[in-house]
Amino acid sequence: MANDQPAAPASTPDHDAPATAKRKHRKGLGRRILKATGLVLALPALLLVAGLGYIAFELLTNRPDDSPEHEALKEEYLTNRLSTTAATSGESPNVILVHYDDLGYGDLGFMGDTPIETPNLDALAEAGVVMTNYHSPSAVCTPSRAALLTGRLAPRAAVPDVLFPSEGVSNLINVVSGTFGLTQAEITIPDVLRASGYETGMIGKWHIGDTEGSLPNDFGFDSFLGSRYSNDMVPFQIYENDEVVLETVDQTELDALYTDRAVEFVADAAETEDPFFLYFAHNFPHEPLFAAEENEGRSDAGLYGDVVEGLDDGIGRIVDELESTGQLENTIIMVTSDNGPWFQGDAGDHRGRKGMISEGGTRVPFLVHWPDGLEGGRTVDTMAMGTDVLPTLLDWLDLPAPTDRALDGTSMASVLGGTGDTVSEYYYSYASKSLLAVSDGRFKYYAEQPYLYTISGTSFASPFTQGPWLFDLEADPSESYDVLAKYPDVAAELAAELERRNAETEENPRGWLETTNAAG
Repeated sequence: MANDQPAAPASTPDHDAPATAKRKHRKGLGRRILKATGLVLALPALLLVAGLGYIAFELLTNRPDDSPEHEALKEEYLTNRLSTTAATSGESPNVILVHYDDLGYGDLGFMGDTPIETPNLDALAEAGVVMTNYHSPSAVCTPSRAALLTGRLAPRAAVPDVLFPSEGVSNLINVVSGTFGLTQAEITIPDVLRASGYETGMIGKWHIGDTEGSLPNDFGFDSFLGSRYSNDMVPFQIYENDEVVLETVDQTELDALYTDRAVEFVADAAETEDPFFLYFAHNFPHEPLFAAEENEGRSDAGLYGDVVEGLDDGIGRIVDELESTGQLENTIIMVTSDNGPWFQGDAGDHRGRKGMISEGGTRVPFLVHWPDGLEGGRTVDTMAMGTDVLPTLLDWLDLPAPTDRALDGTSMASVLGGTGDTVSEYYYSYASKSLLAVSDGRFKYYAEQPYLYTISGTSFASPFTQGPWLFDLEADPSESYDVLAKYPDVAAELAAELERRNAETEENPRGWLETTNAAG
């Protein structure tokens, strides 16, 4: 019997299936694109939130490293140990430390061929001792000044970066990076000399702290007239001790103000029996540049030269006052700069400028004039650094060094006196808290580090890494030729010293030493 069930329809191709699959694929792809786009857009927001969180954390937690234990040991050292070796009236030399701001290696006549005329400084150099291989302790001013006054490189002194006015928004950079003004635990040149019976005064730029506890009068200066930071920072005001005496400063009159006060300080000191220390830390020739009206156009080196020649006039006035009051012969006069030249100025035959740890950023003029203590008319090629000034003064004045802290400097007395050949075995070049180079006086070793390539006339700047490098500074003071392959043993020695110093710093950042008391 025939099957009455209807036959199943024959299967037919599903023409809509490919279209459906495509639509599903497009939807899936669209969702993935949206997710990826969301992630891409969210990433900057996440980074911003993370960055703000980091900044907030640092702002809330970073505090100055006050080191109360070593502040107490400092007081013990100053009051107990130095009181037994205080300066003897009429015998101890006066000290004037002249510290210019951004003055270049080749900007003074006695340092080489320059269109700038500096006859007064040249006369001091001719009758004194000139160091041709002297380095500022940093390529920027705040850490350089802290190191000069303490004999300790800036990371040890906990002032590794440039300070901005604490009243301004820029100060947030300092707080986030953990950079604060010099703390009371540090011992400075004026601390030591005042405790030893000296009258101490400062004229000029401080720039290592503008808050209570980190001001000039907090570190051994009996008197202070000057600015708390650079002449391009706001507010730029002139203080006398803790009081503002000039809210608005006409910088064309700044040199005259400083020089007049320095001459007055020297004259007043002649009326007392105590020796004096004067830290004459001029704001110039840091930019912006200002010359007195009578000095405009006097120099073949333009406005920069006008300013420097005016500074030389000021030195002439100070020396004349010393001579007329019978104090010149027994006054130690040191003249130097806080780092190499900035936008203007002559770095000599050296690579780099201010801000760079290459020779042009740190090799600066240095002379010392002391008729009663040093045979003049000499030039010394031995490497030295600003950290060596404090130990040298301790040596000359027969004063003990503190024993509760590491000093990075070494006395230059034997080298300046013509009986020694070297000062320190190694010198260290820091940028902020990073040790980037080590020198033994002849060779300078650079670890691998960032380098910026630029093209004049464009805003193009390409960062990349270079190094390690080794330069023979005797043969190649301009650091033009890497000789690492020629002197692999020297490079290995300096690289090992760099690693040793980094390990030491990591273990003991401030360089505090164990001692039962400050007198050892």
